[in-house]
Amino acid sequence: MKKLIVAFAFLLGSFSFAQKSTVFDTANYSINVPDGWKTTNDSDIINIFPSGEMGAITISEYHDLALPKEETKKFVLALYQSADDESKVKSSKGKKGYTEYFYEYLDPKDNLFWITKVFQKDKDLYLISINCNQTYWNGHFMMLFNEAFNSFKIKK
Repeated sequence: MKKLIVAFAFLLGSFSFAQKSTVFDTANYSINVPDGWKTTNDSDIINIFPSGEMGAITISEYHDLALPKEETKKFVLALYQSADDESKVKSSKGKKGYTEYFYEYLDPKDNLFWITKVFQKDKDLYLISINCNQTYWNGHFMMLFNEAFNSFKIKK
């Protein structure tokens, strides 16, 4: 019985620390934005960031983009001018017929940690990335960035 009470108290405590969020909703996708974070729209490129601006989540969408799937991994590596092998960009079959690409990169020059996901189907491509100063990529901020990042949902 004591173990059950301890487990219940732990579970209840984890809910009390959960970060509240609001939904940023477009015609094509949605993402949960932690309360207190800012959202900007710069020429249809969405930036979501905490008030300290130590990093951001960036979302861009492309339609009628003739990028062959065989070139998508090269495209992702080119975004960062990375010399990594294409095998570092992981791909998998995603939901709603999209191919998902995943890539992590540490920019040694600017000390930035990057996580990128690309969702591609036919001529539609969604690019979502996190960039965060490596100093802040731990604990609380890492959790908030990942929760928002992983809440990204394509509607169609």
